[in-house]
Amino acid sequence: MTRIIAITNQKGGVGKTTTAINLCASFASAGNRALLIDMDPQGNATIGSGLAMRDLERGVYELLLGDGDINDAVQTTASDYDILPSRPALSGAQVEMAQLAQRDFRLRNAITPITDRYDTILIDCPPALNILTVNALTAAREVLIPVQCEYYALEGLTSLMETIALIRRGLNPELQVLGLVRTMFDSRNSLANEVSEQLQEHFPNKLFRTVIPRNVRLAEAPSYGKPVLQYDRHCAGSQAYLVLASEALRRRAE
Repeated sequence: MTRIIAITNQKGGVGKTTTAINLCASFASAGNRALLIDMDPQGNATIGSGLAMRDLERGVYELLLGDGDINDAVQTTASDYDILPSRPALSGAQVEMAQLAQRDFRLRNAITPITDRYDTILIDCPPALNILTVNALTAAREVLIPVQCEYYALEGLTSLMETIALIRRGLNPELQVLGLVRTMFDSRNSLANEVSEQLQEHFPNKLFRTVIPRNVRLAEAPSYGKPVLQYDRHCAGSQAYLVLASEALRRRAE
């Protein structure tokens, strides 16, 4: 069965899109047939995968509104994974979808015809709880949560866990938390180490062992439209995401 994983955190700036791009590239590098869905109107996953949003005629926006064939919207990247890209028009989708039938299931219904082509589908969610995020969580079977080890991290996680529980009860009973991954981690920072210990205490069975370090090459890669694996395969960021991909492939949400 195809694994559909939503990568989300209602807090911005936690490495969510970086994780989506590089985890997808790492899956592809391991021979996994992978698709990345960019549900964020900012389109950073699209740009970071080497596509120019202004040149795209089709994307996830059109599919959410029931316009067009998904086969025309999916693009192949230079990093051996496919992407269902975002376009600027996606920013208006929340208003336009409000009156549509089955508005919370639009993404699930749109991707059903191609789901079996892939081993793994990753969904990059916007950093907010809105109709786009709800669509992603309704389409997914698992949730991966990037967490930056800083002040307020645990407070934000409590809210996110409540949201996931609401989605599970009302829209998607299959939805489970795959795990939490620490991102942009600096072991020299005492606060980061303290929050990391708190995460281990509160989520002992959900915290990935792999830690994504703060890494210059990882931060530079998006400006070149590449996953870090294509930019510098041997840097610490690349190696961390390869290990995370291996750990995620072994792990199943319980």
